[in-house]
Amino acid sequence: MATWQDLIAFVRTEYRVIEDGDDELRILIEYEDGRSQVIILAHEVLDSSEDWVQVASVCGRVADVDLKRLLEEIGQTSVVCGAAIMGDHVVLRHALPLENLDINEFTDPLTFVADTADQLEEMFFGGDGY
Repeated sequence: MATWQDLIAFVRTEYRVIEDGDDELRILIEYEDGRSQVIILAHEVLDSSEDWVQVASVCGRVADVDLKRLLEEIGQTSVVCGAAIMGDHVVLRHALPLENLDINEFTDPLTFVADTADQLEEMFFGGDGY
């Protein structure tokens, strides 16, 4: 996979797309227990030359969580993603360069971000809002 267009063509065939824009897709990951997680895929350009994809998922609102405890949990359990505050929300995210990207280098981190965000959302926010 070498381009953003190649990646989104793959995503459209393999995942449930719920929003589709030029440089951003939102997909829904659904779990057998009835829970779900929205994943945002965004096209990013690093240093005006390198195409990347950012994989992100909201866990909950910043105002509703003990950030120290949340970050400690992520530090102990997360291999792939990091946490950020974007607006009013805590977000897990991971970024990958598109050039020479193998499909498993995309699907595995995407699954990990979704699963981790869903687990943290349930653990720290007590719901399934994202």
